Amino acid sequence: MTKRTSAKYKIDRRMGENIWGRPKSPVNRREYGPGQHGQRRKGKLSDFGLQLRAKQKLKGYYGDLTEKQFKRIFAEAARVKGDTGENLVGLLERRLDAVVYRAKFVATVFAARQFVNHGHVLVNGKRVNIPSYRVKEGDLIEVRDRSKQLAFVLEAAQLPERDVPDYMEVDHSKMKVTFVRTPGLGDVPYPVVMEPNLVIEYYAQN
Repeated sequence: MTKRTSAKYKIDRRMGENIWGRPKSPVNRREYGPGQHGQRRKGKLSDFGLQLRAKQKLKGYYGDLTEKQFKRIFAEAARVKGDTGENLVGLLERRLDAVVYRAKFVATVFAARQFVNHGHVLVNGKRVNIPSYRVKEGDLIEVRDRSKQLAFVLEAAQLPERDVPDYMEVDHSKMKVTFVRTPGLGDVPYPVVMEPNLVIEYYAQN
């Protein structure tokens, strides 16, 4: 288990926001940072602090991304034509683990990474065990037959706190999802406000 996975509730508390919209988030009970000095760390953030927090929040939302991985995705988003922030969100949402999470095959983005790693997912009929695999528009992603009756898979599909976005077409009876189109920022159902424009400013200055 990585350090970030084991401390996912600390991410919420450090940000002061319930970034995954989970009912069990500690932020629902106390909106201050972790540790004995958490309540005293409410100073006004500088521009750099706001940019850093926006970057940490977006990166943290997608689970176990390292800084090196995230920076590489950002660099690719900056190279592609169009709005860099929109491109960044589109590339993150095309990750296989993000698609599995959005389709509600598992309960958390951390579980999605592990689910893909353990070989439970097929893309266009072929097993793919790389969470960062980038799906294309029209790709069919499904849970392999022997994994469809796993208790946590069946439970995830019933979760009331989030809906499947409209850039995917999901059939939960067959545990299949088609990735219809690459979303923009406004299409993605983030439980909190994400600010990719501040992420752009962060990398422009660092």
